[in-house]
Amino acid sequence: MWFVPVIVVASLLSSPALAGVKDLSSHFDGSEKEKLVDARGLSPNGENTDMESIPLDFHRENTVTNDLPLEGLEDEDYIDFDKILAEGEDDYSEGDHIDEISTPAPDLDLFGEPSDPKIRRARLLRLFHGRTRLQRINVVNTRFGCRLYRKLRNRLNQTDNILLAPVGISIAMGMMALGVGPTAHEQLYQTLGFAEFVNASTHYDNSTVHKLFRKLTHRLFRRNFGYNLRSVNDLYVKINIRIQEAFRSNAKTYYFAEPQSVDFADPAFLVKANQRIQKITKGLIKEPLKSVDPNMAVMLLNYLYFKGTWEQKFPKELTHYRQFRVNEKKQVRVPMMQNKGSYLAAADHELNCDILQLPYTGNISMIIAVPQKLSGMRSLEQEISPTLINKWLNNMTNRTREVVFPRFKLEQNYDLIEHLKEMGLTDPFTEKGDFSPMTSEKVIINWFKHQGTITVNEEGTEAAAMTSIGFMPLSTQTRFIVDRPFLFLIYEHRTGCVVFMGRVVDPSQS
Repeated sequence: MWFVPVIVVASLLSSPALAGVKDLSSHFDGSEKEKLVDARGLSPNGENTDMESIPLDFHRENTVTNDLPLEGLEDEDYIDFDKILAEGEDDYSEGDHIDEISTPAPDLDLFGEPSDPKIRRARLLRLFHGRTRLQRINVVNTRFGCRLYRKLRNRLNQTDNILLAPVGISIAMGMMALGVGPTAHEQLYQTLGFAEFVNASTHYDNSTVHKLFRKLTHRLFRRNFGYNLRSVNDLYVKINIRIQEAFRSNAKTYYFAEPQSVDFADPAFLVKANQRIQKITKGLIKEPLKSVDPNMAVMLLNYLYFKGTWEQKFPKELTHYRQFRVNEKKQVRVPMMQNKGSYLAAADHELNCDILQLPYTGNISMIIAVPQKLSGMRSLEQEISPTLINKWLNNMTNRTREVVFPRFKLEQNYDLIEHLKEMGLTDPFTEKGDFSPMTSEKVIINWFKHQGTITVNEEGTEAAAMTSIGFMPLSTQTRFIVDRPFLFLIYEHRTGCVVFMGRVVDPSQS
């Protein structure tokens, strides 16, 4: 089971003043020599598996996914979707509109220098064609997430694992946009990509972004799709600080966040806030707020929790230890899950990587991209984008495959301020910041935390956190052995939302 909790925290202090596809490479092909196997299909040294020696009926009988149990879940944890619709005036269908947008100039070289703003806009518009408003805002969210991922990657070691929840960060920053002045608002929309989104159609304006985040909450964070995915926003305000009524109303309307007056100097606040976070993330994120500055004026938190069950579970009795190559010099022995069933996969021969889709119950999947060479991760990270993800999804083929995949758990905690500054969002983190739409107090953001946990095992995943050009379908690959560093995405297919993204370089390290 996969569990992913993520938390995004922003705090404000009072101021002192593209590619082609080919058949998968041979590194995914096991030896064709006959092997002696035990009951789990293991060879005597335990390194290789002979899945053909195990009848297909065995896999069918042992990979049935039952309905996801809702153990310990409380109704108040969820948005009452039917009640919201019954209230009317929500214009819920608006998020499903496909607006007419301008067509990129036919003589524009879409594969030219990506720094050219005309080319960037043309690429975005091409992705927007035939998509709903909600899908379009998720294209923008994904593009922002990929850019932020690269900024983060540049400050980390090559052997570090990474975990991000792009949509959680975008939601937190969308709520932030309600409370900043014109200059910071422009920086924020440019950084997130919302400016290009708003300019894509004459029907869009700044409020469209907030309306779509409200609709995204409606669409995604429900409990009857076969998986649990929830996003919760909390807004804490220091006692005696007055919040502007328009901000208060909009935060509640669009982000379901009711500003709460608290005493940040009171130790009881930290206890209660941590208890709430642990409840929402089902205990996956423990003590996310280890301390709070008593001078803090406003704290904004976004929690994201995901629990999904594989459509085809990995039989626990087939899990075995196997070498995982971290780099040319280091290997680690880790528990490797294995299964045999129908899976979608593709190969990108320009990026020299192989792609596998592992579906959860409920039209949400983990997409895995594995460089064929150990040195290929950086190129893959540099090119990952909504365009590339869309290309992979459109060119996968389905067939019976043997899959060997590591069990792993990641726990990551980042301060995003310097990364966001590099991306062009500067004013809110300095005394230049104008937060007059939120409060008349002079405040700055001095803390922007993102914390996440993801657990991947035989049942599924649990996690939490604060255009097809030159492709050929593969047809012969039958083994997909993930025994080297890989990128992963958790992708919701109805809305095109990348909920989580990251990389696993060393699954033995959490």
